[in-house]
Amino acid sequence: MIGLNRRIRHLQRYRDIAKAFVRNGFGYLVKELGLAERIPLPGLRSSVRRDTGSKTTGERVRLFLEELGPTFIKIGQIASTRPDLLPADIIEELVKLQDHVPPIPFQEAAAVLESELGASIIELFSEFEEQPIAAASIGQVHLAKLPDGRPVAVKIQRPNIRERIETDLEILEQLSRMAEHRLEWAARYQLRDMVNELAHSLRAELDYTIEGRNAERMAKPLERDKHVHIPAIYWDYSSRRVLTMEFLSGCKVTDLDGLSQLGFSPKQIAERVTTMLFRQIFDEGLFHADPHPGNLVIMSNGVVGLLDFGMVGRLTPAMKQHFGSLIISLRRNSTSGIIRAIEAMGAIPEETDMRKLRDDIDLLRDKYYDVPLSQVSLGESVTDLFAVAYAHRIRIPSDFTLLGKTLLTLEGVVSALDATFSIVDVAEPFGRRLFLDRLHPRSFADQALRHVGEYADLIADLPDKLRDITNMLRKGKLRHDISVPELDTFLKKMDRVGNRLSFSIVLLSFSIIMVGLIVGSSLGRQSTFIWQFPVIEIGFGIATLMFVFLLYAIFRSGRF
Repeated sequence: MIGLNRRIRHLQRYRDIAKAFVRNGFGYLVKELGLAERIPLPGLRSSVRRDTGSKTTGERVRLFLEELGPTFIKIGQIASTRPDLLPADIIEELVKLQDHVPPIPFQEAAAVLESELGASIIELFSEFEEQPIAAASIGQVHLAKLPDGRPVAVKIQRPNIRERIETDLEILEQLSRMAEHRLEWAARYQLRDMVNELAHSLRAELDYTIEGRNAERMAKPLERDKHVHIPAIYWDYSSRRVLTMEFLSGCKVTDLDGLSQLGFSPKQIAERVTTMLFRQIFDEGLFHADPHPGNLVIMSNGVVGLLDFGMVGRLTPAMKQHFGSLIISLRRNSTSGIIRAIEAMGAIPEETDMRKLRDDIDLLRDKYYDVPLSQVSLGESVTDLFAVAYAHRIRIPSDFTLLGKTLLTLEGVVSALDATFSIVDVAEPFGRRLFLDRLHPRSFADQALRHVGEYADLIADLPDKLRDITNMLRKGKLRHDISVPELDTFLKKMDRVGNRLSFSIVLLSFSIIMVGLIVGSSLGRQSTFIWQFPVIEIGFGIATLMFVFLLYAIFRSGRF
């Protein structure tokens, strides 16, 4: 029965998607994806909008997503952070996606909260406002007070939203699989992997415990920063579908009149917000990835309060180094350095035209050539670079592209505060310190220690790997991947490697034998029977003969 209900739900959703395709000028996809062959789709012609021809592709994509509701809107919002996956005109429209959803009735929200926390609202809170202060596609936020009087913000997930989103994600996965089988461009851009990556991010937003942990991880390194405050999470009043955190009161970061009343200049606040974010990026490698004005509160004492930790970026030490290399290469107008940074960030496909890639990066470099540092848009320059990556189908890790989107959002906030303020001026000391840290001997030692285990494993596994390769070659399992001339060259190289390895082993053995004989001779205090024979001379002669014989065999083969 459950399976039947699921199939009916999927069938109805397929119809909704097909009609949305047609209404927004993508009716050809219904035929190309084979949807008309799988499900009855009556009334499609009547669904066509007459004004679609006047809209751009990006606008029609945005309208399509908004029409299909929460899942598609959230997928579009996440996709707006990936300029390496989508063209600039579509990204520009996806950024405009908004959640136009009415709040759910208080009774439904209360039912979710009480089911999750196992007690009634009256038992849990001394006060609870029925009207939410914010509502979005996944959840809504209510003001409340704990029994001890502390004010809190309670985020409650919409009922059944998880099931609806899972249904949509299953259908999206099926559609992407169908597209890769039927459409050449979908297979080329690995559409299914793209959808799975975006779905993974959306599923993480459905678990409020992840958001709570993100807030606590971000708060710990900022505890000593008197200009930043991250709300405390109250775990006794939280679950996967309910998140209760400290309520922060203050004015919106872009409320210039409010800042003036508090006695703080816009430039002062711009510097605090920028410094906070670059500390997270360059020092901690964990940063708030959605610093729009609604998530930044300026408290009465001028402290910057940070809200909403559903979207967080993470940079490993290696990723921070790659980002630092990219910034340095951009500043030095080094095309080769930029290409190396891109190659370190993501995999460059084998079929990439490196000459064309270099030409495109030269054009990008010329755009910022001889431009004063204060006039450089860091977010725009990184986004431009990811657009080049998209053009050449270079996949960049999502955290890097999220960083580009974060910098763009930050620049928007800062420009609203002070149009003359440059975030690059704040970023430069962080980048310089990161660069100098890379040159510090301690960094080289730490890097070597991190990889020493890998090197040891590699050396230990080398004989087994060589034996596996030899067995594969003997059985002919590589004949479909390597042509005969290449195979001959490969075998010759393997012979050379083997001969050089043998040479090294024999030379090492020869040295050990000689050292052992000499040490043994020097330590021999008593005249024993064995020392009456020329042991050293005999050992030296035997080792020399072995050494000469091996050299003769190797050089005779011509494969040293």
